[in-house]
Amino acid sequence: MRNHFGVSRISQIGALAALADPEHFANVQKKISVSRNRLYQIARENGLSSLPSAANFVSIDCGKDGNFARKVLESLVINSVFIRMSTIAPMDRCIRVSCGDSEAIHAFEKALPIALQAAASS
Repeated sequence: MRNHFGVSRISQIGALAALADPEHFANVQKKISVSRNRLYQIARENGLSSLPSAANFVSIDCGKDGNFARKVLESLVINSVFIRMSTIAPMDRCIRVSCGDSEAIHAFEKALPIALQAAASS
């Protein structure tokens, strides 16, 4: 059996090399922190809350049930923004948004209000 989100051996070797480079590691941590903080802000700007995170993603609570969150996810995908969500209640009311560069975060920022409106009106 294999974890479908598993990490390949070559990726593990690359990760170990990155961890051995303190300057690179600090730079990546800073970029993730900036991205994560921006995702928190986008959630707040849209009347949503998010769970505290120390990872490279943020779970944003869509404020309703799992069906609503799935509609938000579907609308985001239609607008070329790929995210994930948990399938287990009560976490299924959240969407999982990965940290990214400013272009990816901006795409999410533009698409989220559209997705929320689409989900609310369906």
